[in-house]
Amino acid sequence: MRSLWIGTLLFTLGLGAAHAAIVTQEIDYTVDGTTLKGYLAYDDAIEGARPGVLVVHEWWGMNDYARRRAHMLAELGYTAFALDMYGDGKQAHHPDEAGKFASEVMKNQDLARARFNGALEVLRKQKTVDPARVAAIGYCFGGAVVLQMARDGADLDGVVSFHGNLAPVSPAQPGAVKAKILVLTGADDSFVPAEQIEQFEKEMDAAKADYKVIVYPGAKHSFTSPEADKYGQEFNLPLAYNKAADEASWQEMQDFFQQILK
Repeated sequence: MRSLWIGTLLFTLGLGAAHAAIVTQEIDYTVDGTTLKGYLAYDDAIEGARPGVLVVHEWWGMNDYARRRAHMLAELGYTAFALDMYGDGKQAHHPDEAGKFASEVMKNQDLARARFNGALEVLRKQKTVDPARVAAIGYCFGGAVVLQMARDGADLDGVVSFHGNLAPVSPAQPGAVKAKILVLTGADDSFVPAEQIEQFEKEMDAAKADYKVIVYPGAKHSFTSPEADKYGQEFNLPLAYNKAADEASWQEMQDFFQQILK
């Protein structure tokens, strides 16, 4: 049985009574005996329940980048919850360590589903969330996670993958995919080559999934992350921030959510 314990620490960020305030909470929750550390963000100037969005982190772990994206979603009017797939808020500081953490999760899909669903349960229970309108986004490792959850039939309105790996752990079966899918990837992403995109599209067509793939010319892996250039230089990896692709992909996500989370 999955146990769930939530502890919250409340912070309020605002510019005065006349302006909307983004409220954030650090939330500890437990899945199968492991404590996970998530981050909730919402606009307290909005009355009533609104759609919820899960944010799945890069292979570096549940870091400030995931929190920043949750905060940005809150500014758009959603309640966002950045989840923890590694446990105890664990973060990697070297690609070898990040690869190990990510592999441990992706090779154990029962574990991955339990942690994803545990976070989904936390999000749906929030008073600011309409549990019938929920989506998920993910970056790199997180993009692969949300796509696999969609393949497995997760009860979500939609998922968005930003420069995530498109190869399946287990392929989608016909009729199994409930969530609408948006894939945002770079044409120059060596981790997600054109052949992988083609195979993904064939898989989705065979599964009769509702999906869309957008490929950004000149964009490399991690094109949404301002830290990508630093990591690329430090670890000699083909990563690069691309401001145009970052902004365009964020707008595509917004348009997608306006369609599916009405």
